[in-house]
Amino acid sequence: MTKALYDDPLRHRLIQLGGHTGTAKTELLPRLEARGVQVLDLEGLANHRGSLLGTMPGGQPTQKGFETRLVAALHLLDPARPVVVEAESSKIGGLILPPRLWEAMKAAPWIEIAAPIEARARYLARAYDDILSDPGTLRARLAPLRHHRGHALIDRWDAMIAAGERVALCRSLAEDHYDPAYARSRQGRQRRVIARIETPTLDEAALDALAARIAGAIGTGT
Repeated sequence: MTKALYDDPLRHRLIQLGGHTGTAKTELLPRLEARGVQVLDLEGLANHRGSLLGTMPGGQPTQKGFETRLVAALHLLDPARPVVVEAESSKIGGLILPPRLWEAMKAAPWIEIAAPIEARARYLARAYDDILSDPGTLRARLAPLRHHRGHALIDRWDAMIAAGERVALCRSLAEDHYDPAYARSRQGRQRRVIARIETPTLDEAALDALAARIAGAIGTGT
């Protein structure tokens, strides 16, 4: 296992699926798989949604357990065909992406998803229904950001939580926290974008249409 993730270069040809938080990248993976596209669901293997509010029931596996899952998933994939992986940082929750996988991801071309902020906010309100339904835990998760985003913004978020303004909260989380972090992550890093796919909405029909367009881009752009 260690050799596969730490010593030998990854044999698989990765394509990163990127885009701002709330562009439904994780939810697109099974739709792509249903269309015959190979995918590697890192957040599923890590049992974490890869963000500030990403904790999932059951907690994360150990680092060793995560790597065991990774090796097993990679073993099922054909190295001769491209593999779509969601763009991530080098950590998912408390787990570190092994060096050979991280190197392959940094070198991989991108397909980028773009959607309007209102569509992203509404999608996030659906995707994070579990944490949004638990105001106490939600406030506790957001509280550490006072040191980074300032008291005024966190106080505004607290007021939105108290008022049940889920979509407005998600819009502000995207605009005032996630989007600036995404912009910083792009600075100084060269990406070869093979397709940029825009969608006006992120409902079920739109996600199916997105998956079809992504599958087409993979078929013609690699």
